[in-house]
Amino acid sequence: MAFGPERRTVTQAQVQGADIDVGLRKYMLGVYNYMSLGVAFTGIVALVVANQPALMQAIFAGPLKWVLFGGILLSGFVAPRIIMTKSPGVAHAVFWVYAAMWGALLAPMFYAYTGESIVRVFFITAAAFAGVSLYGYTTKKDLAPMGTFLAMATIGILLAIVVNIFLASPIFQLLLSIVVVLVFAGLTAYETQMIKNLYYEGDAGEVQTRKSIFGAFMLYGSFVTMFIWLLQLFGVARE
Repeated sequence: MAFGPERRTVTQAQVQGADIDVGLRKYMLGVYNYMSLGVAFTGIVALVVANQPALMQAIFAGPLKWVLFGGILLSGFVAPRIIMTKSPGVAHAVFWVYAAMWGALLAPMFYAYTGESIVRVFFITAAAFAGVSLYGYTTKKDLAPMGTFLAMATIGILLAIVVNIFLASPIFQLLLSIVVVLVFAGLTAYETQMIKNLYYEGDAGEVQTRKSIFGAFMLYGSFVTMFIWLLQLFGVARE
């Protein structure tokens, strides 16, 4: 009888923990579902644009490609705040416009590389992404300091990309591709932990939807970036 109250206390704690775990799994599943749908939508847009010569010409023969590139960069800074503070409808719109811009910008790569190599690199990316995201979800280590370093590294990468536009060095491009993949693999682990930590018991309705879209937005950007640079490393160009 002396152990009765203690057993009841433990049981209540276990039940509460189980409830939190179920809610967290549902929340993270929402994140990955939104992200997967965004990746699929990007692929569809890229295929449509790549198979429309007139559309390809309109986008990439003029300044529109720089508008797309600038829009993607700007979205990386302003979209998270919009997603987390506006209505779910606005959050959805921002996410899908972001995915569409990436799809249009990826179209030349879908035209330049063989379909077989694109599929192969996609699965390589998916496997690598799943591994590092699982690490970020399960590790007890605080990845926040690594996130700060990697955020600074992305700025360096942007500068290096601009420099290589003028250098056009294949060796520099190869090294840059390896660095980008490693940096964004690390960012994926950090972002997954951050997204997990955003969850609070009791999140529901619009709050959870906005958080799920925000998480999908962050992980989507890392996935697509890894895919682009892995395609440059392992893709096979059309003859």
